[in-house]
Amino acid sequence: MRPSAADVSGGRVFVRTCAAEWTRLWTVRTTWGFLAAAAVVMVGIGTIAGFEAAAEPVPPQGEPAWAVVPFAAMPAQFALLSLALLAVTADYATGGIVPALQWTPRRGVLFLARTVVAVGLATGLGVLLGCGSALAALAAAPGLGLPWDVGLDVLGTVAFVFAAGTALAVGLGFLLRNTAGALVTGFLLMLLLPVLLPQFGYEWMSSFASVLPGSGAAFLLLGEVPRMTEASSVTALLAWAGGALLLGWVRLIRNDANR
Repeated sequence: MRPSAADVSGGRVFVRTCAAEWTRLWTVRTTWGFLAAAAVVMVGIGTIAGFEAAAEPVPPQGEPAWAVVPFAAMPAQFALLSLALLAVTADYATGGIVPALQWTPRRGVLFLARTVVAVGLATGLGVLLGCGSALAALAAAPGLGLPWDVGLDVLGTVAFVFAAGTALAVGLGFLLRNTAGALVTGFLLMLLLPVLLPQFGYEWMSSFASVLPGSGAAFLLLGEVPRMTEASSVTALLAWAGGALLLGWVRLIRNDANR
């Protein structure tokens, strides 16, 4: 006798849904396109930085090649944020969210599985590409070093920034259900507004820019962002990511999926 849907445990459904989401992401060309874009940016910047270091009159000896990773991660993160966002909004654009919820009617399980897979994939790819960026710099400038204690610290920071950023993107995808709107909102929060608002010279605009997720990401990766500290940067990223996910979850649970 086959068990009914109600008899299947939530954990088992979650694992199966994660497997389905993983397969779905890797079987579309969009994933490979964003991965290629991020790889070109991160490995390319690492290679260029390595050649520039090797061309100096006194080539650096023993300096960590990991130093290039945060600079490469700053622009590359937007490719992986877009990947995570499209993992959510593509189903709304094609109407695939309806059969997805027919196959996984427990909306909370679908939300959690889609979030975990999209954020985990983007974060893992970001860390791997960070390693590739450092290795490219080392290959171009053999005098550099690759100390693993420094590497773990740098890659940990990159992983946190990518995880928080992609979680924000997933939340926006579930909340707005529109690829263009979610992409524009994500780019405004992560790039344009943190850079643009302080240029107007108004105190309240600068204060608002300092609580945006893009300012937190920039401080953790690059440092030297006015008004930001490590604690405020981590808080801003977690608050925006958590808030977006909460609002996205509420809309998925309470509203028709095809509207």
